Amino acid sequence: MTHRPRSGLLLGLLLAWSGSASAVQTPAPTPTPQAPQPAPQPPAEAEADEKQKYEESIVITASRTEQMLVNAPATVTLIDSRTIENSPATNYADLLRAVPGLNVTQTSARDINITSRSATGTLATSQLALVDGRSIYLDFFGFVAWDFLPIDPQEIKQIEVIRGPASAVWGANALTGVVNIITKTPRESPGSTFILGGGLFGRDAMDVEKGSGALFSVSASHAAAVNDRWAYKVATGYYQQDAMARPSGPIPDGAGQMYPDFPNSGTRQPKFDARLDYDHPDGRRKVVMQGGFAGTEGMIHSGIGPFDIDRGTYLAYGKVNYTHGATRLNTFVNRLDGSATNLLAVGLDGLPIPFVFKTTTFDVEAGHVATWRNRHVFSLGGNFRYNGFDLSLAPLGDSRTEGGAYGQDEIFLSPMWRWLIGGRVDAFSVLDGPVFSPRTTLLFKPDPAHTVRVSYNRAYRAPSLVNNFLDTTILSQLDLGALNPALAGRTYVFPVAAVGNQNLTEESLDAYEIGYSGVIANRATVSAAFYVNDSKNSIFFTQDGSYRAANPPPGWPLPPAALELIYLSGRFGPGNGLPASYTYLNFGKVRQKGFELGVDTDVSKGLTAFANYSFQPTPEPTGFDISELNLPPRHRVNLGANYTGGRVIGNLAMNYVGEAYWQDVSSYQGTTEAYTLVNGTLGYRWNDSFTTSLKVINLFDQEIQQHIFGDVMRRQVVLELRMRVGTKP
Repeated sequence: MTHRPRSGLLLGLLLAWSGSASAVQTPAPTPTPQAPQPAPQPPAEAEADEKQKYEESIVITASRTEQMLVNAPATVTLIDSRTIENSPATNYADLLRAVPGLNVTQTSARDINITSRSATGTLATSQLALVDGRSIYLDFFGFVAWDFLPIDPQEIKQIEVIRGPASAVWGANALTGVVNIITKTPRESPGSTFILGGGLFGRDAMDVEKGSGALFSVSASHAAAVNDRWAYKVATGYYQQDAMARPSGPIPDGAGQMYPDFPNSGTRQPKFDARLDYDHPDGRRKVVMQGGFAGTEGMIHSGIGPFDIDRGTYLAYGKVNYTHGATRLNTFVNRLDGSATNLLAVGLDGLPIPFVFKTTTFDVEAGHVATWRNRHVFSLGGNFRYNGFDLSLAPLGDSRTEGGAYGQDEIFLSPMWRWLIGGRVDAFSVLDGPVFSPRTTLLFKPDPAHTVRVSYNRAYRAPSLVNNFLDTTILSQLDLGALNPALAGRTYVFPVAAVGNQNLTEESLDAYEIGYSGVIANRATVSAAFYVNDSKNSIFFTQDGSYRAANPPPGWPLPPAALELIYLSGRFGPGNGLPASYTYLNFGKVRQKGFELGVDTDVSKGLTAFANYSFQPTPEPTGFDISELNLPPRHRVNLGANYTGGRVIGNLAMNYVGEAYWQDVSSYQGTTEAYTLVNGTLGYRWNDSFTTSLKVINLFDQEIQQHIFGDVMRRQVVLELRMRVGTKP
């Protein structure tokens, strides 16, 4: 649940630039037919001199319409299919680490959290994630479960990451950014592919020896064009991994708090996806029908401790997309069904707290793009969504409706100047009034290959259902020996209420940015961005009630005055005594500033390289203490190279992440050390059909803990066999 973010030579030259318009970017494939159809072309004089390379680098997420990356009105990172194929990553955390400004944590074998330009944490709530435009953001908790993606990396055409708010076109929950995963169409991936992988990883950590863990993956897909009208694709996969190493001993917070002992879990993740495309004879109309599911099990960390998700938990979906020229009509349904058990928190019955969750989401969306007088490109659209909920921890909330509409005009003022202005209005059944998300960007193009942007955006996150309707009571423990040595060994158990708040308002973020994107010598893509993000009304899970002398908890074994001493000690935070209740509250304002620098280049045929740098200073809260916040790493550096040759393939990347402070898991606060993660792949193509690869994560076998309460990463080695039969796309 949402919680209180609280208590040689070439690469050296590249690094001097560094935050990039693409993570190891090579020219992107031609636009996906599943995406919105190409917008009417902008004025000829503004585009006539664009190089072919830019025309191939197409993104759609920034404006919901296809446009060249260098002309996008927001800072966008593009990761292409070749980089994905060569990457040693076995999950989306390792795949997305190289994106500048993106804070990534992995806390268990399955639990991944990602936030752009702000500290992340357990159950990160501010990053919207999409698959071909379909949201996988889970409104009941307000977060993204990345293992619910129904496709394996081999099916991905490209990943587009907006670094910054995007509610003006994508609506709720695109507060700090958007990750849109775009899959290959059946016609782009004809034939059959089979991938088998297996490996080992270390699990010794903090002087505790636990031996090696194992992981295994298998996936298969087949795609074919039946004729010039019909095409289809089916894909299935399975991933299994043992539990990672758990930290032990005292938490590095100086207070002597110890890591709790609980049975850690690995994960099992089955997947299936099917797609059928129909292309109308007129060449303008297209229908895409698609459905599938993704299952998961394993650990998920929250503000009240770890939950173990039961086997059989799944997210299924179905969708239909219709396009007619520049008009689109899309609809989807998501069905989530699962359960989990908390491994530390117990209820009034003395048993671990169970969580049963079932949700159904229906969404319909329409949009259109048009030009006017060869100077304006209008984008219009809207959507309506219904969510049905059945949550054991929030029994009073069973549904929510929301809807919104947006409009945007890209004005071509001259060959060198463009101005984009637009906005979106949304209404929620759980909010008192409509929410307005404006957007404007002024683009200066001294040359078709270079763009300077000045932009303003506003985005928001609506309260999740748990934020509004949580209702449970937890039994907490107090070591009386910490109060009086004479009571050593005695533990007092007391109830703590956790309740939602139906009066919450939406979180909002106003973002100001100056950015640059350009291509030098048709070879290197350079980007830079400086931003200021002002957020307000952040939703934190926080203590709002304390036991004091006037209201002692049941069976309190000490004089009431001891409760006043606990209050004065500040052990539970400024102004708090022994906890009696927690709830969700809107908190003040926070200013987050930073900058990103980056460069990607084609070194030679088949070899690309990248480097980027991100700087995030300490956030500046107003109206509350900084102890309520997670603090992001100040410095992040990524650099690497990707090679695809006739026989040999390779990938090598280094990620440096500075120390970070975490307080979002109750009673477990502390700082994680800076770390350097080196990953690599070395593969060999035996012929057109067979490729074997050795993939290594954490090459130098460092003990890496990405969150103060998270698992510990050690070296992981995977051997992969890839077989492909069929026509090359």
